[in-house]
Amino acid sequence: MIAGWLARAGDFVRGLAGWRRLLFAFAMGLVSVLSFAPFFVFPAMLLGFATLVLLIDGAHSRRRPVRNAALAGWAFGFGYFLGGLYWVGYAFEVDALAHAWQIPFVEILLPGGLALYVALAAAAASMLWRKGPARILVFAISYGIAEWLRGHLLTGFPWNLPAYGWGASLGVMQGNALVGAYGMSLLTLLLGGGLALLFERGWRDWKFAAAMVGLFVAIWIGGEARLALTPTTFVPNVTLRIVQPDVPQAEKFPLQYRARNWRELMQMSVAGTGRQPDIVVWPESAPPFFLLRQPEALDDVALLTAGRTVLLTGAVRAEQDDDRVRFFNSLLIFAHGGRLIGRYDKFHLVPFGEYLPLKGLFAALGMSKLVDSPGDFSAGDGPHTYDLPGAPSVGPLICYEVVFPGAVTGPKRPGFLANVTDDSWFGPPRSTGPQQHFLIAQVRAIEEGLPLVRAANTGISGVIDGTGRVLSRLGPGQKAVLDSLLPQALHPTPYAELGDITFVLLLAASAICAFMYGRKTAPSM
Repeated sequence: MIAGWLARAGDFVRGLAGWRRLLFAFAMGLVSVLSFAPFFVFPAMLLGFATLVLLIDGAHSRRRPVRNAALAGWAFGFGYFLGGLYWVGYAFEVDALAHAWQIPFVEILLPGGLALYVALAAAAASMLWRKGPARILVFAISYGIAEWLRGHLLTGFPWNLPAYGWGASLGVMQGNALVGAYGMSLLTLLLGGGLALLFERGWRDWKFAAAMVGLFVAIWIGGEARLALTPTTFVPNVTLRIVQPDVPQAEKFPLQYRARNWRELMQMSVAGTGRQPDIVVWPESAPPFFLLRQPEALDDVALLTAGRTVLLTGAVRAEQDDDRVRFFNSLLIFAHGGRLIGRYDKFHLVPFGEYLPLKGLFAALGMSKLVDSPGDFSAGDGPHTYDLPGAPSVGPLICYEVVFPGAVTGPKRPGFLANVTDDSWFGPPRSTGPQQHFLIAQVRAIEEGLPLVRAANTGISGVIDGTGRVLSRLGPGQKAVLDSLLPQALHPTPYAELGDITFVLLLAASAICAFMYGRKTAPSM
């Protein structure tokens, strides 16, 4: 009964044509987004990938199959990225007078452009389409490579990779420690695509689908075992204080709010009656002015760090370079007595946010970057590790630098990662953007086996151990401080040691399997 119903559903999807196929693909792309934070409905993404395979099947029953497959892939990707990234438009409302007119273009061009990767994957897979499991492997390989390209080309934007659809299960997410987010994305595509085999009459290839389900059951069991065998341990005698000031983006830098914002930041940092923490962490660009050019504010920092406290703070800074001033989105490290011992500059800058790509073209169209400064921000020279007095070394990550797998640590492995961010750009406190961002930070901690300390202006701030456990957190829209112990780093994970070599090995194994299956089946045309 169930097999017959699934077969009829599969026939229905394959039979869709024209605008009905594109509308259905778009709708399934939207449905797939329910797998990500804050919804965590992981079957939605698996069903989305299964239906995309069925739509490519249907494209091969008509003329121009590659074109039809590419269009279905683009429609699916457009729904996927529109639903997952709608919150980007909120950033253009901060200075609505200057940027609100761009919102319709952003909400169409960004998901539409990213959907081209899915279209490319569907078209490439269609060229090698075969009956049976071979096409599932080809589909996953093509889509997995497209996701890797999305994370690297044109500065890269690997937001909402399929690997992040497993947020409902910390056990399954432990697989990122082995193969990273790109590897887990490939395996997720194999599982979701493999479920399409259950929508065929007779369930001839049910063993492949069962094998993929079994693989993820094994990942889950292994992940739960890893969690049970890896209790959280803490660095002796090192305490943290994360400050979440919850300042609306529109009130961060205007002159009338600066004194208030600075006063509240300092008061929250010394809150409580107990011993001052060893490390205080402020969010991205927390000081409402150029901190290094404000002697009185630096005096306050010296008082804050007079004992044994170290301050990590995001800060915008300006540097004179010959005949021009360069601006940096930085993290500053102040040791005891306000001594500046570290200065990290963000190296993954946000296009249209911190700099304007193709400046001549876009400036001529009346566009400007979102961050209001006289010039573009300059990029730093990559991830670095900084030694801290009396505490493990730190690897800073500013804002969305945390979304790049394999690019969050320098040559020297730090003792913990510090992600400072201002997610007020992502819209109201309950929008999905900040929650997706926090989940991505969890996955980076799992991949590297490193604790991650996160300070976000409007939330979500928190402390995450090297297995991805959220030990404590401040929710979105809270004005509060979070005191915590600092978790110990774990031994380097396989992914931390090998990086995306693990992804390449999975691709190679999938290609070998596709070749073996392909020899047994004829092309599906």
